[in-house]
Amino acid sequence: MKSHHPRASKWAALPLGIACALSAAVASAQEAALDDARTLDRVNVTGSRLKRADLEGAIPVTVIDRAVIDASGDVSVADVLRDATFASFGNFRPRSGSSAQSVADVDLRGIGSDRTLVLVDGRRAPYAPSTGTSADLNTIPLAAVERIEILSDGASALYGSDAIGGVVNIILRKDFDGVEVRLGKGVTAVRGGDTEEASLLFGTSNDRGSLLFGASHNSRGMVFTRDQIGGDVRGASPYGNNYYLESPDEPGETGEYGGALPGYACNDPGFWMNGGNCVFDYNSVQADEASVRNRSLFARGDYQVNDDWTVYAAASYSHARSFGRYAPTPGVLYVAEGSPNDPVKGDGLGAFIQHRYAAAGNRDGFVDNTVFDANIGASWRASDRFSVDFGLRHSAAGFNEIGRGYIVTTLAEAAAADGSYNLYDPFGNPEEVVKGFTATTNRDGNFDVSEAYASATLDLFQMGGGTSALAFGAEYRKEDYADIYDSLSEAGAIAGSAGNSAAGSRDIQAAYAEWLFPVAPEFDFTLAARYDRYSDYGSDVSPKVSLRWQPLANLTLRASAGEGFRAPALNYIHAKRSFSAEQIADYRTCVAMGYSPADCGGDANNDGIADGAEKTSVSYQVDSWSSGNLDLESEHSRQFSAGLAWDMTDWLNLTLDYYRIQIDDRIRLIEYEELVSFDNNGLPLPTGTSLKRRANGSIAEIVTAYANEGRLDTRGLDMNLRARFATGLGRFDHWLQVAKVLEYDLTDGETVKDRLGWVTLPDLRASLRNSWSREGLSLSWNINLIGSQENPQSRPLYGFIAGGEGTRIGSYVTHDLAATWNAPWDGSVTLGVTNAGDRYPELVGHDNRPWNFNLYDAYGRTVYVRYAQKF
Repeated sequence: MKSHHPRASKWAALPLGIACALSAAVASAQEAALDDARTLDRVNVTGSRLKRADLEGAIPVTVIDRAVIDASGDVSVADVLRDATFASFGNFRPRSGSSAQSVADVDLRGIGSDRTLVLVDGRRAPYAPSTGTSADLNTIPLAAVERIEILSDGASALYGSDAIGGVVNIILRKDFDGVEVRLGKGVTAVRGGDTEEASLLFGTSNDRGSLLFGASHNSRGMVFTRDQIGGDVRGASPYGNNYYLESPDEPGETGEYGGALPGYACNDPGFWMNGGNCVFDYNSVQADEASVRNRSLFARGDYQVNDDWTVYAAASYSHARSFGRYAPTPGVLYVAEGSPNDPVKGDGLGAFIQHRYAAAGNRDGFVDNTVFDANIGASWRASDRFSVDFGLRHSAAGFNEIGRGYIVTTLAEAAAADGSYNLYDPFGNPEEVVKGFTATTNRDGNFDVSEAYASATLDLFQMGGGTSALAFGAEYRKEDYADIYDSLSEAGAIAGSAGNSAAGSRDIQAAYAEWLFPVAPEFDFTLAARYDRYSDYGSDVSPKVSLRWQPLANLTLRASAGEGFRAPALNYIHAKRSFSAEQIADYRTCVAMGYSPADCGGDANNDGIADGAEKTSVSYQVDSWSSGNLDLESEHSRQFSAGLAWDMTDWLNLTLDYYRIQIDDRIRLIEYEELVSFDNNGLPLPTGTSLKRRANGSIAEIVTAYANEGRLDTRGLDMNLRARFATGLGRFDHWLQVAKVLEYDLTDGETVKDRLGWVTLPDLRASLRNSWSREGLSLSWNINLIGSQENPQSRPLYGFIAGGEGTRIGSYVTHDLAATWNAPWDGSVTLGVTNAGDRYPELVGHDNRPWNFNLYDAYGRTVYVRYAQKF
């Protein structure tokens, strides 16, 4: 069996240096530098409304073109962006047991996907209804993508809410002539994660216009946890078959923890004894990774009516289907004194049973996401100095989710109370009894956006460096959102399910302007501002200034400063009270569960706080609730960046940028652990939150809510080093990207957390893309690095031990190789392998998962083949 716990090697990153050295050596011996064709036509760039001819502007924009996408071996937009170095701490991806099971997003700078704006051809992508806070990249077909532009600078002054961490603009294909068919298949070393891709493109264009039609399919299969981490790593949830005694007069207020249910052998499938507790091995049955299958249709076209008018239209439809499997439902049943399932009869006490409803089967989730988007508009060139663009757009995102294997708690308690459901023999119960309290849940929702927009550019006057130009515009947008759970789930009667309904709508009106001042040929600055008014909370103004100085013909210095904002998401405002069973670490509850004070961290001061650490070494699940807040306001940010772009030679160029982002009045859900800390230290709990304890000191219930509270401060460096040249041996292209997080501090209440150490997150990400081509053959070698992490605090997670202070996760390096042959009949064959070294993440728990799901996958080596045919 292969090792899933490899040690980080100091030699792992050696290819980074070798490839750079080879580049320099070949370049010094090259016969002639490759003359890259660069057009000086004025074009739009993400982050500006003005068309400019500058090769390097005042803001940093990184372009992932189609060649880079094809060389990656990725089959989805989400996969491409997951490898981006700007995704400092990773991106959310589909996972079983999540209320956003089928969603994949992008999170620039690690400050949250809801602070990263996703555009499609410069217009906002709709939010996923199941989250209500960010776009679902799984509904954007990769086959339709021409390139991806990443603006790694704040841009609220141009685009409004959410553009705090940056902007990802997905540019779709426009000019395409002919027909292209593409088929691909990938096979993973770990069973279940195989990929498929297929697409059909048809396009035609002439001097007056273009037309493109396309269809695509891509998928990735479901992967079971046991296959990713190895079958010898068992989970240990206390929701197996354990009990604690309770007073019949005040159930839940006093009692004594008893451990495993007496008389139960704890040897049914999935159950096992861990000390004195009967626990359940969730790793044996659940799939951490949910399957996703996307099918899409898209069309776009434009037509130049005359020299002044052009009309355009685009439409797309995407359907993403997902299947996920989670462990059987956990729950707590109350059994009265003397009932058939009472574990200690005659003591005058009832009991709570921490039970796993394994006989009801696994929790299976079936999700269907659809997105329809249509845009129609026109451009008018009124004169050589003045042009206008306007249009209408409507997008409708919908989803439906079916959940099987869930439990109606009241019916299960009634069956246990009268003895018809035997807790001592879960799998021996009659099928009709189990089905009598098993439920199928349903959830559906939508996020619809209707939009009207108009923008104009105007050349004003001449300055020392050229024409001063002004771009200005206005937008109107209406958002309708709903996420509706079935009535039993809304009432909190369903065990093993979290979340509740939310619905709302809003109108947004906005106006913006951007003004370029080219003071001299080597120096210019740009002023921008935007006003947004939301019908539900108020308005925001976002200013920005950008400067560009070119002291040398091959050197550009740039800087920008601005303010941004994020409007409170509709579900943050309107979410109903929602249940979950969160993992909590608390000294008093640890002791109440029967552990020794030493095991619980020690408490020499007898103040309910473990000595020498904020948290005990034991965590457990408690009843927990969350809700929205009608009084939420927007959060505000300040951003600063400075950098340079240096064409060191005609074949080698460098960009280096520094950034700092500060966010005040953060919109966040107050963390459950914070409430525990507040309670232990005798501090008042924030408005809308609460914590209740039993008489024995254990936590009975925690309630949290969204609030404007806290601050985030982060800064870092981004570097791009690119070499392009041709020799008699062929064409070479090398691209080194490095992202270094220098600081990432969160201030929650009075607590300041160094995020880089608090939850084992890396401060370094890097990638090196190497390609060589000659005649009809091309080779690529991509290297991805996720830096090491060290946890200075004890951060326990149930079932996976983080190891306490000093726990270190080594650097993680993977290698992707591919070869493409362009056949004489306009076909191409690609054979490739991702993660050629068959590397796996270390099993250090994160967010109730066996490893950091946002940063790492555990597919192992993936071999793929792709064939494309043009006609």
